[in-house]
Amino acid sequence: MNKINPAHIGFDIDGVVADTGGAFIRIANEEYGLRSISLEDITYYDVVDCLDVERKIIDDIFTRLHDEPLSSGIQPMEDAIHVLHKYAEHAPLTFVTARPQKKPIDIWLKHFLDPSVYEEMRLVAMGVHDNKAPYIKDLGLKYFVDDRLQTCQKLTGKGITPLVYNQPWNINGHNLQTVEDWKAIYALCFD
Repeated sequence: MNKINPAHIGFDIDGVVADTGGAFIRIANEEYGLRSISLEDITYYDVVDCLDVERKIIDDIFTRLHDEPLSSGIQPMEDAIHVLHKYAEHAPLTFVTARPQKKPIDIWLKHFLDPSVYEEMRLVAMGVHDNKAPYIKDLGLKYFVDDRLQTCQKLTGKGITPLVYNQPWNINGHNLQTVEDWKAIYALCFD
């Protein structure tokens, strides 16, 4: 694959930039006593389909992660901020998320990104998982990194090259290009 122009790639937030799965597991363990679950147990994107946990607990944790990502302790994925800053040296960062509200994740990004990088970035909060393609295309992107397999599959027919960020819930049942981590994302654009 040829090197990607940093201006042509965008990123999902949860499960790609933000370690939302790790925060979910930590909160489930520490605050609900669910010590037997791990990230590897999340084999479907919809957590309720693979964990033997009350739906109310799952909903409560995800509501908190969506409404208060910073105070919930969501950390960036390993190397994400370093690589994003390298990308930002060449083009503004672009994020398209299915999160229902822009402000909480905007505050989270502002906390972790350098001020100059934050000021130049573009953030779209859609509120739904499906139909990211028009937003991505309107932003001039040709590549998009997402952990939701269904989203990546829908992008393939829209002139956008999806890059599946490997997570336990998306490693099977597809032949799309994957990225293992942020070092692999860095290598997409730089030597």
